[in-house]
Order: sequence, then structure tokens, then C-alpha cells
Amino acid sequence: MPLSPAELEARLRLHALPGFGPRRHRRLLEAFASASAALSAPASAWRALGLPAGCAEARRSAEVRQQAAMALAWLEQPQRQLLPLGEPGYPALLAELDDAPPLLFVEGEAALLEQPQLAMVGSRRASKPGLDTARAFARQLAGAGFVISSGLALGIDGAAHRGALEASGQTVAVLGTGLQRIYPARHAPLAAEILAGGGALVSELPLDCPPQAGNFPRRNRIISGLSLGVLVVEASPSSGSLITARLAAEQGREVYAIPGSIHHPGARGCHQLIRDGATLVESIEHILEALRGWQNLAPAPRPPAGERHPLLALLHAAPQTSEALALASGWPLARVLAALTELELDGLVACEGGRWLGCAG
Repeated sequence: MPLSPAELEARLRLHALPGFGPRRHRRLLEAFASASAALSAPASAWRALGLPAGCAEARRSAEVRQQAAMALAWLEQPQRQLLPLGEPGYPALLAELDDAPPLLFVEGEAALLEQPQLAMVGSRRASKPGLDTARAFARQLAGAGFVISSGLALGIDGAAHRGALEASGQTVAVLGTGLQRIYPARHAPLAAEILAGGGALVSELPLDCPPQAGNFPRRNRIISGLSLGVLVVEASPSSGSLITARLAAEQGREVYAIPGSIHHPGARGCHQLIRDGATLVESIEHILEALRGWQNLAPAPRPPAGERHPLLALLHAAPQTSEALALASGWPLARVLAALTELELDGLVACEGGRWLGCAG
């Protein structure tokens, strides 16, 4: 049974309180059974629970009421939802966390959060090969039936989202800002593409929350918490991606890392993860073999040695989209995407502007 309008407004008011995190939110709900009762309780009852006096004083302020009203107005538009912890629709994997967000703001397809997800993260200043690898892996993982989750950041995050979209797959962007403050601003068009492609934008933060350094590491626990596993593509030892990987391991999720050159600083974080027990990934199969029950893709068959790949013959004739290749070859799209990714990793094909072309060699 959905929350009553009064209880929903009360949850939003609690959420708007300064310095009021997930654990305090949960403590109040456990003590009073509802947010409405918590808001009506005397300040002494809040103090008895160890909550700061500032929280109790702010709960009836005009600012807190206004923020709740703004959120309710936002929810009136299509494709916008609020998922409260403990209520139907809240993602089950995320709910397992001790500090699960009490509220999730979602724009787009909220049902995606209950589907099998794989997170892809990495450096904001990734190399061109790193970006290409992220897009290639995201394309095949999306083709295998996984939702690709990442953080909408520059670099690997953006490449992962784009790779999923190129495969006509779904992708979820977890923001470290409010949903009305897309960050970085240059990824506002990408956020729109994600929504247009049937994906979702997610945040635990108030809608108008601006970029704040402390919110991005906090956001990482949601990226890993929503997912079955986390793939780190390229990261330095000080990268926030390693925080996501560490959180994933603590949450009991799989951690995967792609190795690189010992001379490339962006590979050192992945090498550290592998030394610490992450699964070394050189091909998509290294991920799929551990998660075979969660996805719908059989391994793409390779042609016998010496025999030319059938897709290469088509691509050397003319560049084509993956959908056109599926029609021309008679293969299912998922199989085409799997084969293209293997060929791309072998340096035999490339994707430019959404069209595939064969490379010399």
C-alpha cells in the first residue's frame, strides 16, 4: 500500500533536515513507526534518541516545508518517482545496506533498479584506449541483458553510459547532486539521452543540491549497492573508483578490474585491486562466466582458425550499424554485439558515429 500524501510529505521534511543522514532517518522511523509521528513528537523525544537539537528545531521551519513542497511538485510530472526505503519498488539489493538511502529520487524507468545491473567506473581523465575499452565492454554487457550503472562523470563513466546506449541497452546514472542540478553540466545532453533511451537518473540528494565534494564518495555506495558487481576500467591509486570497488567488496558484490601497462599511471589502481583479490578481466567472458545465471547471452562462437569472420566480410564491404548487421547476417542483435566487441578488442573493427567499420589487418 503506497504512503499517504501526509506521510510522503513528512518523509520529505525529514529528508530536508540539515545534518540528517540515513542512519538518523532510520532511527526515527524505528522509534516512532512513521515520519508523521516523528515530526509531531516533542523535542525531548528527539534528544532522547541522541539526535541534535538543530534537527528538532528545523523540522517545522519554512525552508524545510518549502523544500518538501518543491519535491511534491516535481513528482507531479511524468516519469518521476520517489522510492522510500521499506516500500514497494525500492531496489532490494540496495535495501540490504546499513546506510541505504531513506529516499531515492528517480527520473525515468524506476523499474530498471530491480533488474540485474553491473556498475562500470574509472578515471575522469581516462586515456583514449581506456575510453574505447569502457564503451566496448558496456556495449556487450548491455547486449547480454545487464543494465549498466555509473555516475555520469567525465571519462570512463560517460563512456560506459554511451556504450550501453549504442547497444540499445538501458543505463542508470547515479548522481552526486540533485536531479535538478545535472553535473557536470556538459553531460546534460548525455543525461537526456539516457532518459530518451529508457534509462534512469537516480539521486538520494535534495533536488536542488549543488555539487559538493563530500557527496560524490557517498554516491558511490549507491552505484555499487544497486549492482551485482563493479568493473573498474582505468583508475589511479587515489581514484574515487577504488572507493566504489572497496564498498562493493564490503557489500559482498563482485569486483572486476581490467589490467593495463605497468608504465601507465591509470592502470595502477586496477593492478592494486587485482592484487587485493579483484577478478582480472581481459574479455567479456571473464565477467559473464561468474554471472551466467543473471544474463541471457550465450558465448559468441568464434570462426575456425584461418576462416574470415562473417561480420568482417560485411563491414569491409561498407560501414553498418549493429542493427543493419543483425539483419544482413541473420544473427540476433545480442550475438552481433557480442561478436563486435570481441572483434573490437582484437583491433579488427571500430565504431565511429554509431556505425561499425572493418579495420585493415
